Amino acid sequence: MTVDATLAKQIIDAVEQGMDAQIAFTSELVTHPSVRGQEHTCQDFVFRQLRDRGYAMDRWAINEAEIRDHPGFSPVAVSYENAINVVGTHRPRQETGRSLILNGHIDVVPTGPLDMWAHPPFQPFVENGWLFGRGAADMKAGIAANIFAVDALRRLGYQPAATLYQQSVTEEECTGNGALSALLRGYRADAAIITEPMGEALVRTNVGVIWFQVHVKGHPVHVATATSGSNAIDGAAYLISELKKFEAARNARKSEFHHFKDLEKPINVNVGKIEGGDWASSVPAWCTFDVRTGLYPGEDARVGAREIEDFLRQASANHPFLSNNPPEVSFNGFMAEGYELAPGSDAENLLAQTHKAVTERDLAAIASLAYLDGRVFVLYDDTPCLVYGPESANIHGFDEKVSIESIRNVTTTLALFIANWCGLEKTSI
Repeated sequence: MTVDATLAKQIIDAVEQGMDAQIAFTSELVTHPSVRGQEHTCQDFVFRQLRDRGYAMDRWAINEAEIRDHPGFSPVAVSYENAINVVGTHRPRQETGRSLILNGHIDVVPTGPLDMWAHPPFQPFVENGWLFGRGAADMKAGIAANIFAVDALRRLGYQPAATLYQQSVTEEECTGNGALSALLRGYRADAAIITEPMGEALVRTNVGVIWFQVHVKGHPVHVATATSGSNAIDGAAYLISELKKFEAARNARKSEFHHFKDLEKPINVNVGKIEGGDWASSVPAWCTFDVRTGLYPGEDARVGAREIEDFLRQASANHPFLSNNPPEVSFNGFMAEGYELAPGSDAENLLAQTHKAVTERDLAAIASLAYLDGRVFVLYDDTPCLVYGPESANIHGFDEKVSIESIRNVTTTLALFIANWCGLEKTSI
C-alpha cells in the first residue's frame, strides 16, 4: 500500500488546525485525578465527549465474576465500583475497510509527595513545548490523540469506512483487567493501536508483570528486652535483601530471550511499598511489603508466582526466626504474561509507512520493560496490537510531561493510518 501524498498533506494540515483544542482537551483530562478508585469522573468526561461526537456509547463497571476464570485475569483486593470502562463505537454507512480498536487507559499512578512537584500534578501547564501533569503522558495524551485523529478526518469531510472503537479503560496500572473486560464484552477488531508514550517507537515485545505482598510476623517485646523478641521489620529487610539474589538469577537468563539479551537489566524486582510496626518502643510484630517483578515473554505467570513463593520459603529457612515462622505471600494485582508481536503484519507495515510519511524516519521497534495492555489483544485474541505513542519524560515520577510536537506527529500518523486501514467515506451524502 502506498500512502497518498496529497491526502497526507491534507491530514497534516487538519491535525494542525485542531492542535490547540487537542492540548486543551488533554489538559482537561489531566485535571481529573483518576487514581485507582477515582477514575469515574474522568470517564464521565470521556463518555460525554465521545457521545457528543456521535459515537454509540457503552459504559460499565468491571465485573470481576465475568473475567475471574479467564487466563489473563489478575487478582484484586479492591472494589470495582468506580472501575469504569468507556467505549465509543463508530459505524460507517457501508463497511468497506478493516475494523480498528484505538485503546488507552485513563487510570494514573499516585502522585507521591506534592511538595516534590514543581507545580501541582493535576494543574496542567505548557512550558517549552511540553505539557506537564500527572497522566499527561501516561497516557491521557494518547487517549486524546485517538479521538482527535478521527476528528481531523471529519474536519476534511471524511469518516472511517469501517467499524472503529474508541476504548478508554481502567486498571492498566495495576491488573490489566480493564482491557480484558472490554475484550470479553465482545469488542474485537482486525487490529488495535494503544497510544502509550513510547517515543514514537513500536513495541515489539513486552515483559509480563507479577505483583505480590509479603507479610512478615515477628515476636513483639518491650524494646528494653529486644534480644528476647524478633523484629518483623528486620525480617522484612532480610527478605528484601535476599530478593536481590532472585533478581540476579532472573537476569542471568536474559540470553535465552533474543529481544532482551543485550539489555543491561530486563527484569526488575522492585519493593514499591513497605509498612510495619505500631510503636517506637516495641519490637514490631508485623511488617508488609509490596513487590513488582517481571516475566520474560512466554513464561507462565502462575509458574512465576510459585517460583516466588518457593524462593521466599527457601530464604526464610536460613533465618533464625523466619525458619519457624515463614512469611505469607499473597498476590494482589498483576498476574500478567508478556508477549511478542509477530513482525510483518499488514497493520505494522502500514504503521511503518504512515510514521515515515509524517516524521521522515523509519519506525523503530523496541522491547518494553513496563506492563502494557497489548498482551490482551496479542495473547488472547490473536490480534495485531501496535503499541505506539508520543515522547515523554518522568512518567510515574515527579513533573511528568509529554512532548507537544510528538503528540502532533502521533496524531497525524494515526489519522493517516485510519484513512488507509479503515478506508474513508464522506461524512454526508
